[in-house]
Amino acid sequence: MPPLGSLVIVVTPKGKRRLIRVEEGRDWHSTNGVLSMRDVVATDYGREVRTSQDLPIRLYKPGLYDLVKGVKRQTQIIYPKDIAHICLRLGAGPGRRILEAGSGSGALTLALSWFCGPSGEVHSCESREEFHKLARLNLSWAGIGDNVTLYLCDIAEGFPIQGADALFLDVRTPWEYLSHVPQALRSGAQLGFLLPTVEQVSALLRGIERGPYDDVEVCELLLRRWKPLADRLRPDDRMIAHTGFLVFCRLQECSEEFESLKPAGTRERKQEAARQKRLATVKAERGSVSA
Repeated sequence: MPPLGSLVIVVTPKGKRRLIRVEEGRDWHSTNGVLSMRDVVATDYGREVRTSQDLPIRLYKPGLYDLVKGVKRQTQIIYPKDIAHICLRLGAGPGRRILEAGSGSGALTLALSWFCGPSGEVHSCESREEFHKLARLNLSWAGIGDNVTLYLCDIAEGFPIQGADALFLDVRTPWEYLSHVPQALRSGAQLGFLLPTVEQVSALLRGIERGPYDDVEVCELLLRRWKPLADRLRPDDRMIAHTGFLVFCRLQECSEEFESLKPAGTRERKQEAARQKRLATVKAERGSVSA
């Protein structure tokens, strides 16, 4: 049974869903009638409770998916389909220490907190005060976040912790902060990034190839739902398609000897020559600036 202060999903016969908080004396009013909180706390999840108009309302227990979708937003949140893959790739779990930059509305922060549990730690940085406050508000609303430390800071000056097991950057120009990453992470740690455009991904890849990073992956996740009708099974008319590019890599020592021993065909040799040319250009630019 939903205790006072908890969140519950109410579902009407017309399929409308609302995520509400169970509070004494704050009955839920809708076109279906008034739903008494006394009746809600006396009813188990997965059951139906009746309104003042004697209409049935179903009670669902919210899960992580519902909490992520229910946060208040002032920014575009990371979608659950992407959050699931991010948490898997970062290895979010008990005892892990995860660093995040770009708290935004706190959707990913909430999920990382959920997966890391009481023995894990989530450290989330945000440079804008209004988003920093919103992330804190959303964590409190969801009843999650005892293992989360929120920082109001600019990561251009470096990250606030060291020895993290993984890092996720949801910022506009992540390549500008790569020089601070080795001081913040354990050797071999996993990094993740979310970027909306191919131009940003290309700029990030140029930054990553300067090292010390390896095991690079670029992907996007598309989610297509199907209409759950046994006799007319077909895809929905609409789908959630591109929401962003996900980029992953590892903090890894890279030697020229290792690179030289990789098998290389014509394509790989041309790509390596182009990479070396880019690196030489960057080195020359840095030399002219220091001079």
